[in-house]
Amino acid sequence: MSFTQLRSTPFRFARLTQSATRSSCRPTAIGSRYMSQNTDRDSTTGKAVASLDIEPSRLIITKTTSPKELPPSKSLLFGRTFSDHMLRIPWTEATGWEAPSIVPFSTINLSPSATVLHYAQSLFEGMKAYRHEDGTVTLFRPDMNMKRMNTSAQRLALPAFDGNALLECIKELISLDRHWIPKESGHSLYIRPTLIGTNGTLGVAPPSEALLFVITSPVGPYYPRGFKPVPLHGTTEYIRAAPGGTGAYKLAANYAPGVVAQKSAAKQGYAQNLWLHGPEHWLTEVGTMNLFAVIKGKDGISELITPPLDGMILPGVTRDSVLTLARNHVSGVKRLQGLPDAIKVSERPINMGEIIQSSKEGRLVELFGTGTAAVITPVDRIGYNGGDVMIPTGEDGMGPVSKPLWTELVGIQTGAIKSDWNYVVAQ
Repeated sequence: MSFTQLRSTPFRFARLTQSATRSSCRPTAIGSRYMSQNTDRDSTTGKAVASLDIEPSRLIITKTTSPKELPPSKSLLFGRTFSDHMLRIPWTEATGWEAPSIVPFSTINLSPSATVLHYAQSLFEGMKAYRHEDGTVTLFRPDMNMKRMNTSAQRLALPAFDGNALLECIKELISLDRHWIPKESGHSLYIRPTLIGTNGTLGVAPPSEALLFVITSPVGPYYPRGFKPVPLHGTTEYIRAAPGGTGAYKLAANYAPGVVAQKSAAKQGYAQNLWLHGPEHWLTEVGTMNLFAVIKGKDGISELITPPLDGMILPGVTRDSVLTLARNHVSGVKRLQGLPDAIKVSERPINMGEIIQSSKEGRLVELFGTGTAAVITPVDRIGYNGGDVMIPTGEDGMGPVSKPLWTELVGIQTGAIKSDWNYVVAQ
């Protein structure tokens, strides 16, 4: 999916093989600036009219007068430290998207009757900016995040937006706070775009006011001391999603109900939930990650399996990336060193019965989760119906399929491997 497929716009990200340029701007008051102004015109009258979509040309940047001290990278905990600035873009039903602004990181004022507080009109995305060895800063496949964010907005009757335009604004935010991206290997700047309903009226209805904001947070490697496989609790007493529900969307309401299930799994000695569905106990997701299993067929060929996007599964960016890399390997587009030459790639249902049977027959090769935070998380056992199903792992904690896939993905994200999936933010 390219940016042009999202929506036509004059703004484009530069690929890694091109030089990135900054939008022209003119200074105004101290600490602030306006980017060049553009105005739409009515095609019949020629009169200027306000644009209803996000307009990067209207971006206002107000720099903080009290920059925070950068924390030591070794002390970083996920989601605890935030950079100096944030992006804000209000929306109203009457005027559409208002001028975007980058302002000092601060609190958000909401009415106690704001719809987000009562009816969970809230969605978000998660992506990362990476600093390469030559200083180039890139985002990894952000077009997919914008597509998914718009899909989530449609599900909640929140306003849609031009994904390219939002990315241009995010690019400016990252460029301004690029010094917050740690220089150490394995570190990055986590980016959290969020869209909420803000009108202060009780009653379940589409919001008449909304706020899109973006905050960023420096983060370290998910596994600072090497890979540590996690044990999963095969959860049958709770479900994450159901057909016709909201499991395929990145909504805030999907996450809070999982906390009780997570606490229950932890009390039993497991790190995460393996979400199972239906009486056949179909595998769906791992905690907040997509799921992959590798099972060797009776013909000796390994099959990489992930549940299909059936409306319950979140279409993860890392999930899609793993599938694409594996299929490119099979087709010969790009062979990955260490990945078996013969491998089958499948998006199909898989249940606990198949996991248990393949384990008994010695054909269960590995199982892992995928997501933005950890990229790949190996699994070493599944607690299920009073016992444990043991999952093979290598000496380094990973398996023979996940390891080369992880190596390729991280190589792309950090710039060691050139790829069209990287989009330049700053050079």
